[in-house]
Amino acid sequence: MDTAEFLQALQTEGRLLAAAAEEAGTGAKVPTCPEWQVRDLLRHTGAVHRWAAAFVAERLTERRPLVEPTDLDGAELVAWYRDSHRHLVGTLAGASPEVECFAFLPAPSPLAFWARRQAHETAVHRVDAESARGGDPTGVAPEFATDGIDELLRGFHARSRSRVRTPEPRVLRIRTEDTGAVWTVRLSPEPPVTTRDAAGEAECELSGPAGQLYLALWNRAPLPSATGDQALAALWREASAV
Repeated sequence: MDTAEFLQALQTEGRLLAAAAEEAGTGAKVPTCPEWQVRDLLRHTGAVHRWAAAFVAERLTERRPLVEPTDLDGAELVAWYRDSHRHLVGTLAGASPEVECFAFLPAPSPLAFWARRQAHETAVHRVDAESARGGDPTGVAPEFATDGIDELLRGFHARSRSRVRTPEPRVLRIRTEDTGAVWTVRLSPEPPVTTRDAAGEAECELSGPAGQLYLALWNRAPLPSATGDQALAALWREASAV
């Protein structure tokens, strides 16, 4: 996927998130994040949007703290979230492809990183908002979901802070049934090492349609299928939160 496609996804997902949050009400519980109410979801995601936009707009090269509002609620909070989302989309759409700024995962460019990261950030939290509203969630497009799985495995869980570790070397495989993507995740006392292949034997395989697997790996839905050593599937559920 390219930056323009991520920006389109970001625009769509943010609008869906705001609509679901408005329908649910800011006091509604968020089943996919039991510690949150919708107000917490909107404050967090809107703050992340503004935080991300600032790096690009101001060409900031160092990480700065994320500051979430504490005094907004109800219709005012929903409107603030919508404004935060519009600001982010406009900032990314208007930025130079060569802009230099802070990014925290490998990417072709900082702009490509932020468009991708914010698209997936918003998609996952859109699912949270829809869980608070109730009813069936909007589906996740297979190619977008496949990309999100790749970002999670080869981006987030390649970092030193990943807690998906095992005392002895183990191998986990992840496979999308509809897009044909396969990852081999080598676990050890160190951060996981993930390759985009099916090399070697795996002790456990997590598989399913890309959209379902994406949400499961982000701990927003049950795993569609887990074969082999169930302890590795349990390890993912228990230790993979980002």
